[in-house]
Amino acid sequence: MNRYKKLILPISIIVVCVVVVFAITANPPQTKRGAPTKASPVVVEVQQLVIQDYGVLLESFGTVTPQVQSTLVAQSAGQIVSVNEQFRDGGFFEKGDVLVKIDERDYKAQANIATANVLLAEQSLMEEQAQSALAKRNWERLGDGSQPSSLVLREPQLKAAKAALLSAQAQLQIANLSLERTSVIAPFDGRILSTEADLGQVVSTNSAIASIYASDVVEVRLPINNNDLALIELPKEYRKNTAVITNTPVVLYSDLLGQQQWQAKIVRTEGSIDSSTQQLYVVAQIDDPFSLQTNPDMPIKIGQYVTAQLKGKTLSDVIVIPNNAIYQGSYVFIVQDEVLQRKSITIRWQNGQDAVISAGLSENDLLVTTPLGQVSSGTRVQILGQN
Repeated sequence: MNRYKKLILPISIIVVCVVVVFAITANPPQTKRGAPTKASPVVVEVQQLVIQDYGVLLESFGTVTPQVQSTLVAQSAGQIVSVNEQFRDGGFFEKGDVLVKIDERDYKAQANIATANVLLAEQSLMEEQAQSALAKRNWERLGDGSQPSSLVLREPQLKAAKAALLSAQAQLQIANLSLERTSVIAPFDGRILSTEADLGQVVSTNSAIASIYASDVVEVRLPINNNDLALIELPKEYRKNTAVITNTPVVLYSDLLGQQQWQAKIVRTEGSIDSSTQQLYVVAQIDDPFSLQTNPDMPIKIGQYVTAQLKGKTLSDVIVIPNNAIYQGSYVFIVQDEVLQRKSITIRWQNGQDAVISAGLSENDLLVTTPLGQVSSGTRVQILGQN
């Protein structure tokens, strides 16, 4: 009896397992599947393109230089006994100002000697003239009525006396000129760039005293990109003093001494292409750069680096787009029928912010201005602000 009980328990477990397996097989679990979800469109900002006129502003750079710069030299040697209070680096002066005074005592003595020599030569000439007149009267009184010779009339001696007087007068002019040159006078209205001598120093003839420049005008040499030459009106100069002056406006900027700005104009182009850059340089001119009206805050400085905006031509009936909408410099995205479309473009001209498009886009196209990542044509989009 115990034997049958031991067999019943395993058989019962097996039967229960078979029944459970059959029930699961006969009634498999079912999963409810919904419809696939629709991908959300990309939200973008757009700009509707228009045909417009666009004024080109070219960009360049350069440094400020004087239009007229020269070296002030001593034409008389000696010790500097006085200097103008403006005879310092950066000092202003006007035409005719005495900038440096050299010891003149030696030159005054030489002028006095030359004056005395002139007086002696005049006396000698007067005496010789009297001798010549006396010789003529004696010939007329004692002669045979013939014409007297030049030697009888003492004409060679008279000419020698006149020559001596002319020489003495020339020496006096030289002495007076040397005396006058002990005062070093400003040749124009200008400013001191740097001084080479000072009070008490002994200078020789033709030694440099200072470097000076004219203060009425300064210039900036600006390179023009070769592709931009057709977009700007430039002065044209020809032979026989014939020139076509355009006075193209220029605005110069600098942040060296705070935010500064100056109005200038293009006055000429250089006569050759720069050999190192193969670019044409134009010269912008600032009139009266050191006046209070022109620069109320801080005057411009020689050698100061400036950036420039040059007014170019106006392009008519063009499409202009922002640079940040252009990808790899060759294509953009537009929205058409709520999907992205890639458009290849041709750029006619471009600066740091804008690009003028010559081909690839049309009026009323919806240009995508939102930065996009890895997207392709055909991607569904939604315009920002539209439901």
